[in-house]
Amino acid sequence: MAGSVAITIGNFDGVHVGHAALIQRARSHAGTSGRVIALAFDPHPLTKVAPAAAPARLTSFEFRASLLRELGADEVVRLQPSDEFLSTSPSEFIERVVSTYRPGAIVEGADFHFGKGRAGNVATLRELGGRMGFAVDVVDAVGVAISDHCVVRASSTMVRWLIERGRVGDAAALLGRCYEIRGTVERGDQRGRTIGFPTANLHQDGEPLLLPADGVYACVARMPDGRELPAAVNIGTRPTFQGQDRRVEAHLIDASTRLPASGVGEYGWPISLAFVAFVRDQVRFSGIDALRMQLERDRRRVVDLIESDAPAAMAPVDAGECAR
Repeated sequence: MAGSVAITIGNFDGVHVGHAALIQRARSHAGTSGRVIALAFDPHPLTKVAPAAAPARLTSFEFRASLLRELGADEVVRLQPSDEFLSTSPSEFIERVVSTYRPGAIVEGADFHFGKGRAGNVATLRELGGRMGFAVDVVDAVGVAISDHCVVRASSTMVRWLIERGRVGDAAALLGRCYEIRGTVERGDQRGRTIGFPTANLHQDGEPLLLPADGVYACVARMPDGRELPAAVNIGTRPTFQGQDRRVEAHLIDASTRLPASGVGEYGWPISLAFVAFVRDQVRFSGIDALRMQLERDRRRVVDLIESDAPAAMAPVDAGECAR
């Protein structure tokens, strides 16, 4: 009914094109004068139930909420998985939702589960909707064609699988935007500046997000002054220098000169990195000269990729029988 409240419930980590479909369908129920409310579990319930099995984080809650609002949600409510919350039966959980928000409709995907032990599913939800007076709309999975010509179901699990393998272009197709991490620039070893390739070393603030596989990536760096700069980003242990700890090092580039960007501060400033494409694997070089020559090739390649806007995200398609 136009002017009513439509709710969608889930983790929404990553906020991918499947989540966008849920928000869009919820808006169709609420109408232009109604409200769309997303109830988002954060942190993931498995962090309480089985911490070792909890998935890596793709978005902070604040970024997740801003993305959901950009998609059309009027309000994003954080559901924290306390022991009391996790012990709530499916019917008790929905009763609380209904008494608080009075929804005209609840919109979910076919794999939605809720309540203690994930005992509730969409069939349970429909039965409860019949008793409590709200409609239930189940949205089909969204399929996305990726670079190996598979059609995969948009899900946070698939996004994580792709990112863990360095397939950031395919992850962008599922997300509807480039995967992004944020943090603060901290002091590093300062080796890069001695060979003409200074780097900004990113320290993730708060709970860290999932990092792509080790390697070099073409990224867009968003700077505190509003600039967006191409960046050659190395993730790994720096084997040429016998490094041990895994780091994120961004070499910021002036696209017009293809040289190191100017006007970059030392330390303590915020930066975000949006991953556009994988460039190459991390390798150990025979010496500094070989490393420097490869970094120069990386720099040119990164600017070329950013300027060509590659890889172009592929549009969502009808899911049908998704390959994964």
